[in-house]
Amino acid sequence: MTSTTLTATMAMTSSRSATVSAASAAQAALTTAAAVHRLAQLYESLSPEMLPQLAQCYASGARFKDPFNDLQGVPAIVRVFEHMFATLERPRFVVTQRIVQGDQAFLVWEFYFRLRHKRWCNEQFIRGATHLQLDAHGLVALHRDYWDAAEELYEKLPALGGLMRWLRRQMATT
Repeated sequence: MTSTTLTATMAMTSSRSATVSAASAAQAALTTAAAVHRLAQLYESLSPEMLPQLAQCYASGARFKDPFNDLQGVPAIVRVFEHMFATLERPRFVVTQRIVQGDQAFLVWEFYFRLRHKRWCNEQFIRGATHLQLDAHGLVALHRDYWDAAEELYEKLPALGGLMRWLRRQMATT
């Protein structure tokens, strides 16, 4: 084989590898986008009866972190949502944006709820975002919620709200 033929063969092989890699990356992006879409739909229609479906979206050892929890595994994640349904009336998520890049995604959401057994019955909502990292099978390996518990929750509570707003003002003036 001449050096010209060898160079041409190597270039063709390299070109095919790049094409296969690009196709694999495109397929992975489609898989991630589809998995994120499926998860967003599940969250928007979540009910106690649908909690077992979380196992179809999360890896068995998935990590879940929010301002109140840092846990691992699908059973523990399901318990977080069981607790949500036990303590809140009509909790529901509305996903307002989805951003997918590679094996990661961000969901921007609003969470609406009412507290059970409280005279404070106005519907409340929390704005937040979730960072997701998916594994090679399109399952969530990391779920990290970002939201400001002080602004979005504590300031809205009758007993704590005034104190939290005062603290925020004090911190802003120093």
